[in-house]
Amino acid sequence: MFWEERFFKTKMTKNSNKLQKNTKKENNFKRLADNRYAKFQYAISETIEAGIELLGTEVKSIRNGKANLRDGYCSFRDGEILLLNVHISPHKNVGSFFNHDPLRNRKLLLHKKEIIKLKANTEKKGMTIIPLSLYLKGSWIKLTIGIGKGKKLHDKRQDEKQKSMKREISYALKR
Repeated sequence: MFWEERFFKTKMTKNSNKLQKNTKKENNFKRLADNRYAKFQYAISETIEAGIELLGTEVKSIRNGKANLRDGYCSFRDGEILLLNVHISPHKNVGSFFNHDPLRNRKLLLHKKEIIKLKANTEKKGMTIIPLSLYLKGSWIKLTIGIGKGKKLHDKRQDEKQKSMKREISYALKR
């Protein structure tokens, strides 16, 4: 009886340790670049996590925080999604021969079903794919892309009014 209890207790503790280790790995995110302007310019309906095909000097630059997603967008070519107009600064400790072009087109890594779904969504009038954030997930660099529709001026004004109202309400409740 004593042996069985001891055996089950050790097995249970081992399993709980495994669960703790797995949750630590999953929550290991480090934000490297963010596109705050996109949330102001677009009404984002859906977000998807995608891998990104990079060169070695691009990875070093991104880890140093030298990426700009502000003017970026995605387009389809030959059944693939390309990330266009995203500026990743050249790495400063490398010669110009080995460095990368800052504005080169980068391939996004998605499953075929996700690509088909994105293409169907963007064929609707006014919908576009924009990069939202660039982050480290473990040792991999991931990109969050969003499907959004451009906001009109009156939409932006309405959002600004709603934000100010929420701010005033929260300030009044704090008093």
